[in-house]
Amino acid sequence: MINFALKYRPKTLDELVGQSHLVHPSSPLRKLIEANALLHTFFYGPPGSGKTTLARIIAAKLEKPFYEMNATTLKIEQVRQILKEYEYALQKPLIFIDEVHRLSKNQQEVLLPFMENQSALIIGASTENPYYSLTAAMRSRSHLVELKPLNKEEMATYLEKILASEHILIEEEAKNYLILSSAGDARAMLNLLESACMIEIPVTLEVLKQIRPHPLQAGSSENENHYELTSAMIKSIRGSDIDAAIYYLSRLVDGGEPAEFIARRLAILASEDIGNANPNALNLASSALNIVKHIGYPEARITLSQLVIYLASCPKSNTAYTAINDALQDLKEKEMMPVPPHLKTHSKSYLYPHEFGGWVKQNYLMQPKRFYHTKQIGFEKTLFEWHEKIISSKK
Repeated sequence: MINFALKYRPKTLDELVGQSHLVHPSSPLRKLIEANALLHTFFYGPPGSGKTTLARIIAAKLEKPFYEMNATTLKIEQVRQILKEYEYALQKPLIFIDEVHRLSKNQQEVLLPFMENQSALIIGASTENPYYSLTAAMRSRSHLVELKPLNKEEMATYLEKILASEHILIEEEAKNYLILSSAGDARAMLNLLESACMIEIPVTLEVLKQIRPHPLQAGSSENENHYELTSAMIKSIRGSDIDAAIYYLSRLVDGGEPAEFIARRLAILASEDIGNANPNALNLASSALNIVKHIGYPEARITLSQLVIYLASCPKSNTAYTAINDALQDLKEKEMMPVPPHLKTHSKSYLYPHEFGGWVKQNYLMQPKRFYHTKQIGFEKTLFEWHEKIISSKK
């Protein structure tokens, strides 16, 4: 039995399927690889997008000994033994750690000295953004690089190459199903093809559907991946359409989208689109994010549904979002103002508001600026009234 995924694994950067933003001759990653200047790197992206393949290509390109490990079974003593073998070698090894998001904090701390003294080039891979799973110390010593799901054209080109090389006869509709049902996962596509070939040739749609009755991303179609579905859900909540928001949530859940990913997006929305119009939205989103981390599916769907309904029902205000964006834009376009002398540490001229009944007039910026523009929507109106009452009572 031929393993298509292994037989046709790309061996050079030019052969890598998709990821043109990483392997194009002008891309920073490729330039670092070709200059042998690549730092420790953590790849993240969906299954079958080429993370392990890219690590193998880098090892071959740099002519480094390659060691492949999995975070779920990694033993630090094993890593120490490998590094000891290359202690005095001119060429240091490349240690690839799959599922790097599963590294414990202790394992990460043990790896830090090896990364610091360049005992090996550490490359990790994860289906989750390492920003949420790696410690700040690990991230500061490495690059985080995202791989994107393969699009229909990239999947089709890869499939045609293999069909031609293996002289496989296949129905056109079966070919389309192989591509569309694999949701950008090249490995899953080849595994399904391989299994179908063991049953009958020509490969038929009927056989493919018997092996894989439902697409890997049931909520996704040819033109809709999880980014579009997530966008549609967010925009439906922003537009206060509860039923549409629940529909897109169901598509994401049915498509196997991680509950934590959905909860993180909703937590962002709670600040960006609701903010102080209802501060409790952020509290509920935070609680939901914590809950789904611990319970997972199928029960997490209920928590997500409750949160979506609540957020869609809330009054909306994006003033927190626009205020910080306007302030950051001001920093880019204008000269940065120094801190007024009376606000500096140990200043004797600072007026302590509590000694003046809670508020006293003094300048907090060298020049007046206006970034926050209240919409007085929901609880924002109460905050506005509080703020105005504080100021006006001392005028």
